[in-house]
Amino acid sequence: MEKQILDILKTLKSDVDSMKSDISSIKETQNEHTQLLRALEHKTDVISAEQMNLKHEVAEIKGDVKSIRKDLGNVELITASNWSDIVKLKAVK
Repeated sequence: MEKQILDILKTLKSDVDSMKSDISSIKETQNEHTQLLRALEHKTDVISAEQMNLKHEVAEIKGDVKSIRKDLGNVELITASNWSDIVKLKAVK
């Protein structure tokens, strides 16, 4: 009877040791996953900041393009007026 109890205890000890090893492995994997998640969170924060910066730059460029279009429209009007003046001057000759 004592031998049976001893065998059962040895089996239990072996199982517990195996579970300890498994738990240790799981903890290690969990720590690795935690580090990966933190790295991904950081990268996401960086990307979000870069995206916001790009939005501001695009808005600024959009404003510049509108201004250039307006200036180009003015140049076209002035050029048309100059051509008209040139035609008048040639007619006077």
